[in-house]
Amino acid sequence: MNAASTLTSRLLTTGLLTERPRPRGIAGWRHAHWLAVGTVCLGAFLGQLTASVTALVYPALQRHFGTGFAAVEWVALAYLLVLVALLAPVGRLSDLVGRKTMYIGGFAVFGLASLGAGFADGLGTLVALRAVQAVGGAMMQANSVALVARGVPEHAMRRALGIQAAAQGLGLALGPSLGGLLVEHASWRWVFWINVPVALLGVLAGWFLLPRTHRPDARPLTRPLTRPLSEPATRPVPRPRGATRPDPDGGRFDLAGLLLLAASTTALLLALSAASGLPLPGWAVAALLLATVLCALGLVRQERRATRPILAPGLVNTPGVRPGLAVSLIGYLLLFCPLVLGPVLLAEAGLPTGRVGLLITLLPAAFAVAATAGGALLPRGWSDVARCRFGAALAGAGLLGCVLLPVAGAPATAQAFPLLAAGWGLGVLLPANNALVMRAIPAECSAVGGGMVNMARSLGTALGTALPVLGVHLAGPVLGGRAVLLALAAVAVLAVALTRPVRRR
Repeated sequence: MNAASTLTSRLLTTGLLTERPRPRGIAGWRHAHWLAVGTVCLGAFLGQLTASVTALVYPALQRHFGTGFAAVEWVALAYLLVLVALLAPVGRLSDLVGRKTMYIGGFAVFGLASLGAGFADGLGTLVALRAVQAVGGAMMQANSVALVARGVPEHAMRRALGIQAAAQGLGLALGPSLGGLLVEHASWRWVFWINVPVALLGVLAGWFLLPRTHRPDARPLTRPLTRPLSEPATRPVPRPRGATRPDPDGGRFDLAGLLLLAASTTALLLALSAASGLPLPGWAVAALLLATVLCALGLVRQERRATRPILAPGLVNTPGVRPGLAVSLIGYLLLFCPLVLGPVLLAEAGLPTGRVGLLITLLPAAFAVAATAGGALLPRGWSDVARCRFGAALAGAGLLGCVLLPVAGAPATAQAFPLLAAGWGLGVLLPANNALVMRAIPAECSAVGGGMVNMARSLGTALGTALPVLGVHLAGPVLGGRAVLLALAAVAVLAVALTRPVRRR
């Protein structure tokens, strides 16, 4: 990382990576932080729109490229794997060059890769461009939570994170209907081209509306952090007025940790895909599972001794961070599993395609509404811990209702109620949990912490996409689907137990 740090320093010196402040008229407005939140919401909307719209093009891609579903599936898996691997290191790089710079660059990379993906003439080219698209997605997602948490007043943090989650829910809800219309009336290529104008708008909005997060005179500390972040300091050291915060993560970049993280997640998703019907022999599945375990153990060992670890054990061991990251993973696992599994169960029950689409849309729509305004319906004195526990319990009850309610012959309101309850509970849970995690993380590590939150979210998304396919493949659509939903209800109870109060650091 020394060469990268030197190159970054030279670029900062020449001004190529120097962040520009907002215009004075915008910076001086007392509600300017909501303009920054709106800019972050563009990236949140774009990321989740991509996640929900891609599955709609699988049949069209199979026909166009003349290949099977196992190959086409990597259009989604390549994006998720690169995203999970890059979120933490991109968060660290953001501390060097600034979160605003990385966020705007993420829009640019994402838009250019989307434009190229629409012109792809081969499946391999499309998968490669999706991987490049994930680089831009990582640049946005690794900084989104930190930009919100550090850019708004303390009293508005939960509301701002709720608005960001609502933008994600809007992207999730709009994706299936928009993708279906584009594929049916235009071409699968427009599923990728539709990202380009949104990305261009994000570049312009980020340039003018995001506050500067890195000053030219800010220099990172060159020595490594010797005291774990979870260990309290014996005596606070006063910092001169106007001084910049030191970078607690000096040292060499953890390339070995990055490779082990990428290898473990790739092996796990490959094993799940093979167990779900990918034509691989049984010994290959066993080897992939073994590689997952070995790489995960190697990652833990590497992160404990690295001077600049990818996953920052000091942050992970900070009280409240580890369970908060686990709850974030669980929340997106609970969100994406029904989105993948719901159409299978409803189609087996004989429901027409139009009604299936409307019912499935209720889950992310309720999530979006609850993330924005759901807290207003709760007692005003409730803490974020109480909101997390209530949201997880409500989501678990909704998923349990999906298991117990007979879909065939049930009235429309009875079919919709469990999905609305699950979406509403997740909309209450995730913003409150994100607020708890970011309060537990020191301000100078907010980009790294935000990257870990988004990495947990991406892992939950990946598992939420893979596990339903595995359950349906092993036990059939009805029995396997209901078994997965029942397991999800149990996992929601685990989220209730994991939620803990934290102190602001």
